Amino acid sequence: MKNIITIQHTQSEQHINKMIGSWADWDLTERGIAQAKRIGERLADELKDKSYRIYSSDLLRARHTAEIIAEFLHLEPIYTDTLREFHLGEAIGKSKEWARQNQTCKVWPGTVDWAHSVDGRPFLGAETKREVWNRLLTFYNQIMESTEQNLIIVSHDGTLSLFFAMWLGLDIDMLDTCNFFGKSGGVSFLQEDAAKHRIISRLNDLSYMQ
Repeated sequence: MKNIITIQHTQSEQHINKMIGSWADWDLTERGIAQAKRIGERLADELKDKSYRIYSSDLLRARHTAEIIAEFLHLEPIYTDTLREFHLGEAIGKSKEWARQNQTCKVWPGTVDWAHSVDGRPFLGAETKREVWNRLLTFYNQIMESTEQNLIIVSHDGTLSLFFAMWLGLDIDMLDTCNFFGKSGGVSFLQEDAAKHRIISRLNDLSYMQ
């Protein structure tokens, strides 16, 4: 049985400076730091009788979120580049307005970088959803095959959306027509029971920042 808590990193600089996040190493804002502390406090109270291991993307905004939360839980984060956000190629270091003007494929309405197709490459040199899926699959298989039962994963919106799809057994090509969108600081709870049923009991719960 598995108990997995995923956390989308809290507010970071690219959320307010209108720049592309991706692999650029934006740090948390002061608000984001306070949000991560509240999440850590809440989880420390809820998980005080359980032992967890915490994994995190090695990008600064996720790493900083994980460090803050891990301190409340008396844990040492394990950082991995497999949990990074999508690499957006030439859009890294550019503004979101630049991204809107320089897309190389159709994107989902309301987004600047979420390709319509799983094989779409929104900018020159960007990863496709399928490529990120294959990158993430290595980590996913590792944790599912391990004996670790209780895990916390700190990552990014796009990456976690693929993780949720994997958890529910969806095929990558289904993501041409459906998706999971998250919010910064969203906390999700995933369980696998003794019969191997996969459950998402809470998805992107923002109340942990209150």
